[in-house]
Amino acid sequence: MKGICILGATGSIGVSTLDVVARHPDQYRVVALTANGNIDALYEQCLAHRPEYAVVANENNLEAFKAKLVGSEIADIKVLAGAKALETVATLDTVDSVMAAIVGAAGLLPSLAAAKAGKTVLLANKEALVMSGQIFMQAVKEAGASLLPIDSEHNAIFQCMPAGYTTGQTAKQARRILLTASGGPFRKTPIADLDTVTPDQAVAHPKWDMGRKISVDSATMMNKGLELIEACLLFNMDPDDIQVVIHPQSIIHSMVDYVDGSVLAQMGNPDMRTPIAHAMAWPERFDSGVAPLDIFQVGHMDFEQPDLQRFPCLRLAYEAIKAGGIMPTVLNAANEIAVDAFLNEKVRFTDIAKIIERSMAKFSPVSADTLEKVLQADQDARVAAQNIISEILS
Repeated sequence: MKGICILGATGSIGVSTLDVVARHPDQYRVVALTANGNIDALYEQCLAHRPEYAVVANENNLEAFKAKLVGSEIADIKVLAGAKALETVATLDTVDSVMAAIVGAAGLLPSLAAAKAGKTVLLANKEALVMSGQIFMQAVKEAGASLLPIDSEHNAIFQCMPAGYTTGQTAKQARRILLTASGGPFRKTPIADLDTVTPDQAVAHPKWDMGRKISVDSATMMNKGLELIEACLLFNMDPDDIQVVIHPQSIIHSMVDYVDGSVLAQMGNPDMRTPIAHAMAWPERFDSGVAPLDIFQVGHMDFEQPDLQRFPCLRLAYEAIKAGGIMPTVLNAANEIAVDAFLNEKVRFTDIAKIIERSMAKFSPVSADTLEKVLQADQDARVAAQNIISEILS
């Protein structure tokens, strides 16, 4: 029996993870569940899965959650609160695997703590790796942790790597990664019409069921930009050797091109339980609950190159990883602020890339060799992006 801690249990990845866990009660037990604000969902999950610990990351929600426990059959659950509590449960001795599914920069410190504690880190939080880069990869190596990617694309690449492959290595026979993207909801929208895109339109993803922030990132293709940076780190590849391919059917989740001319692809229905189950069972496999792929129903598959005029965020991600240093951190921080402003209807959809680009222009690619430098760059970039938004609104 492996003990699992799920960071971000009430989000889409967390819910899918618990679905997979429930299918294998003989192999996994839930040690800890964490949530930020959705305490109703957290309570129901605790009832169903009986963890030892529940963490309410937003301390403002702590008393309301405790009140729900009074007189319940899970009244004896250990309840913690605050950001440090996320690190506490991620490093418990009874935890073997940590599903790192907190969205955004908030997931960095608990994910890094899990890596330093030598856990098996199931990484769904791409921002943690984008921000901390080699610091994270070095922590994994030094602690002897296992780092398994959960993003469907990176999990697909991992599955297409040679037998015995470990993240962080260079697969010498692999000459290129083909990183697939759905293209989001605005792949065919006239560029002139993107100015008037609403938040509701931007979060209506045609293939995947994701949270609002990630859905907007998919619409701008910043999600793919962050995945590009993540792929460079996970697979030790140069950005010029990673080609983004728009594949609207989302059946091929990514491909690896080998020196002998072979191109290996991982395929499946667009359901996050597939990569989650793969990582949880690795190096074996077990049932995920996902329906078998019906290739006759798929019928055909399309591929196209991304238009960087339509998707400037993807261009900015390439620029950030090539510049190196703190620039990926700046890119991510500015994007989080810009997307939040868009979702709150303060700026236009097309302003997101402009805010990020103007923010990046205020920084130089100084070294990101300590966590303190990374966190400072993250904070400084957020302030810069907020100031640019204020200028736009004035």
